[in-house]
Amino acid sequence: MPLQRPATTAPAPAPSVLPDLLALRAMAENDVHALVASLMEQVQHQARQAQRDQTALRHSQAKIDALTHELRLLRHWRFAPKSEVLHADQRALFEQDREEDIAALEQRIEDINQASLELSTQQSAQAPRPRVQPVRTPLPEGLERVEVRHEPAGFDGQSCPCGCGAAMVRVGEDVSEKLDYVPGTLRVQRHVRGRWACRVCERWEQEPMPAHVIDKGLPSEALLAHVVVAKYDDHLPMYRQSEMLARAGLSISRSTLSQWSGAVGQALLPLVQALQQAVLSCSVLHADESPIQVLGHQGDAQRGYIWAFCPARGQDIRAVVYEVNDGRAGQHARRFLGRLSPAERDQEEQKQKQQKQQKQQKDKDKPATLGAPEPIPWSGHLMVDDYAGYKALFEGRARVGAALCDGADSANTAAVIELGCWAHARRKFHELHVANQSPMAQEALARIARLYAVEAQIIEHGLNTQQAKDLRAKSSLPVLDELKPWMLAQRQAMTPGTAGAKALEYSLKRWEALTRYAHSGDLPIDNNPIERLIRPWALGRKNWLFAGSMKAAQRAAAIMSLIESAKLNGLEPQAYLTDVLCRLPTQLNSRIHELLPTHWKQQGA
Repeated sequence: MPLQRPATTAPAPAPSVLPDLLALRAMAENDVHALVASLMEQVQHQARQAQRDQTALRHSQAKIDALTHELRLLRHWRFAPKSEVLHADQRALFEQDREEDIAALEQRIEDINQASLELSTQQSAQAPRPRVQPVRTPLPEGLERVEVRHEPAGFDGQSCPCGCGAAMVRVGEDVSEKLDYVPGTLRVQRHVRGRWACRVCERWEQEPMPAHVIDKGLPSEALLAHVVVAKYDDHLPMYRQSEMLARAGLSISRSTLSQWSGAVGQALLPLVQALQQAVLSCSVLHADESPIQVLGHQGDAQRGYIWAFCPARGQDIRAVVYEVNDGRAGQHARRFLGRLSPAERDQEEQKQKQQKQQKQQKDKDKPATLGAPEPIPWSGHLMVDDYAGYKALFEGRARVGAALCDGADSANTAAVIELGCWAHARRKFHELHVANQSPMAQEALARIARLYAVEAQIIEHGLNTQQAKDLRAKSSLPVLDELKPWMLAQRQAMTPGTAGAKALEYSLKRWEALTRYAHSGDLPIDNNPIERLIRPWALGRKNWLFAGSMKAAQRAAAIMSLIESAKLNGLEPQAYLTDVLCRLPTQLNSRIHELLPTHWKQQGA
């Protein structure tokens, strides 16, 4: 019986495919086109949705990166060193140098040991090399010398103590000097004015009492200068000074010291006004502002602002003027520079009139103080940061100034030209590099460092204006010409809103102001000089915390203007203020400039 194959059944068609194929064959051509269009629309919708999701993902990632950058930056500000000069790469360089120094010292020690061994094997008859004694730097000749005598105990200076009976003769002496310190001492000045009379004609003569800052007051000008220098230069609050005076044997309350300081500040106001006019005579200025706490009428702390202005390096004078105002509005800077618009000037005049009336009602018996001179519109180059309050100075509406109040033509009014600060531009990249170790930021820092290397050469070699201009044209302008295209290319490759994009945009938006210095020899590269002059206020805030009132803060600004200007001109603030306070009550207003730190010569010198 032949074998039979098992019966096999054909596979059944897929139920999902066959009906579709049959349905497609049964569909009309228009229906097929409609189905294809519907499917294409679904695909396009899904593609658009995927693109939107991808865009949202990129934005979310950019937001995460920005928040991560801010977090790292805040951690750096909180825990890391504050200096921008020394970064990790530079520390590595110094560590390498330190290792080289250690190796060199070890080799030096081995050489010294070998030389000592060879020296010990030499003949004993050989004369040793003379030992060089270190020479101490002599003490200054101007210091007071107090002699302390030392003679042999029990010696009467006549006969020899051995009993031979012979007289001893002084044949010399050995003198050694030690630096001593005497704490600050108080002394009393007794002003004795003799009275002279003629018994015949009954006439008498007496020298009048010299004028003082505080007439019939207790302190001398030297003590007043010490109090204000200790507070505003050494940053000692009044309660600490009161304790120091108590240790010296005199009890003076802090309220009395504050009254003395206020009297000094009021007396120095005319001198500060003259200093302001001297600063405004310069054609290139730095400007900056910083907050300060001021107590209000109700005893609550309010925020005021210190405005600082100083001439740039290379100008005729070296000085700084501080002003304290109740806000950060750009109107305060325009007032200082005499660039207020007519409407703003009218408001200022109304405000000053009201304050004057209130003061006259409050102090009817006091004489009127010297008013501020009429401001002259300042023009020139102004180095500032990117604060919006300064922007109106560089626009057409700020060029009216006081001259337009008298009908002058705005076309003839000189402009204020903006200078950008490369230190602020660099700081953006430094913060980015610290937070994210960004290669782009590291490259930007390296390129900016080449600009500062040129400035270091100018200072090191003491180049004049023309020489500095030639060196900048040769070395700085090529770096700037390469830097802008590089920044633009980096910006196009970055997502908007990220920290890197913001750092690049800060420089690109202010490029004209940032590069203006390189076309001249007398314009500064950054605003660091005025920031260093703001630093004493930051140190003071940590000690005296706040100013008692706006008037007190303005008097403090007047005192600090003269102290810091004196230091800029190499003067000792204590000696300068002591002499100025002695001469100020009798100084003619027409000769007030002789007391400025820029012109001061000590009386009798």
